Amino acid sequence: MTTTHKIFEELCEEEFTLWALHSSLEDHALVYALNYYLKSRFKRAPADLDISKSIVFPYFEWKDEAHDQYWRLITNKSRVRQDLEFQDLFRDEPAYTAHHLIPEYRDADYLIKIEGELLASDEERLAQLKKIPGMITAYPVNIENLKSRKNLTF
Repeated sequence: MTTTHKIFEELCEEEFTLWALHSSLEDHALVYALNYYLKSRFKRAPADLDISKSIVFPYFEWKDEAHDQYWRLITNKSRVRQDLEFQDLFRDEPAYTAHHLIPEYRDADYLIKIEGELLASDEERLAQLKKIPGMITAYPVNIENLKSRKNLTF
């Protein structure tokens, strides 16, 4: 007779805070601005987040050892080139399909995932984020209602 062990999803799910960022900055410029204004130390992760063979999301990470938090800045949009043959005016132009890590927030350009206890100083950091040149807005995301929460498990 074999024993089957089941792990409930509630036990596996990690607790984290998620912020959505709307910005006109490229990812490397945004990381530079975050490191300058927030005094963080984001660095590019060694490997991108792969959802499938062709859909990848680059991200940056920072271990805030002073506050025992782990921060990740993730692009929410990935453009995949399609090799389609068009028989119209733009047949020589490439076609792209956009994919979103969190489709419920498709307007957000970036996401910041904070693992660890949320501190009062983090609210100040969120306010500082909004003051960065090139930042349109930043706001917290209610993760309880996210259908695509599993995409943030990495």
